[in-house]
Amino acid sequence: MGKEYPQIDAKMQGWITQQKVFFVATAPLSIDGMVNCSPKGMDTFRVIDPHTVAYLDLTGSGIETVSHIKENRRVVIMMCAFEGAPKIVRFHGHGQICEVGTVPYQDIIGCFPKHKGTRSIIKVNVTRVSDSCGFSVPIYEYCKDRDTLTKWGDKKGVQGLKQYRNENNKYSLDGLIGLDETLS
Repeated sequence: MGKEYPQIDAKMQGWITQQKVFFVATAPLSIDGMVNCSPKGMDTFRVIDPHTVAYLDLTGSGIETVSHIKENRRVVIMMCAFEGAPKIVRFHGHGQICEVGTVPYQDIIGCFPKHKGTRSIIKVNVTRVSDSCGFSVPIYEYCKDRDTLTKWGDKKGVQGLKQYRNENNKYSLDGLIGLDETLS
């Protein structure tokens, strides 16, 4: 039922642009470390080229994805159709953290809408693209994006977000290095 693809083609890119949510999974090298899986949305995902995807990493309570990618670069992104024909697509690859204030960040930020709470961009060199049936994924109707994170970021302001990241995003739950405090 599933199929592997040599790259992200135009047909798949069209499907990707219609998805409103995606999931990112990473893990540390330590067998005792915590596997992380995070839902994402808010029009933050982009296909950069047939072998590269990226998404805006918005300020949040944890820094697991960033820390795991900094440690070992392994990442998988999964999208599934909640509307229309059933389908699941996974992008396995090696991640790069493009932190605010760096050249890699400046090189790619123009691909995205502005989000005040952006703390980095996760760029993934995709090494495997595959799909599967998605027959058991329920059908949901998209209503709208939540505005809670945007309102929270607006209330904190630029300095408040920087302070929050410095206090909460320096290290992962496993004690791995998170954001570079001098850049955020």
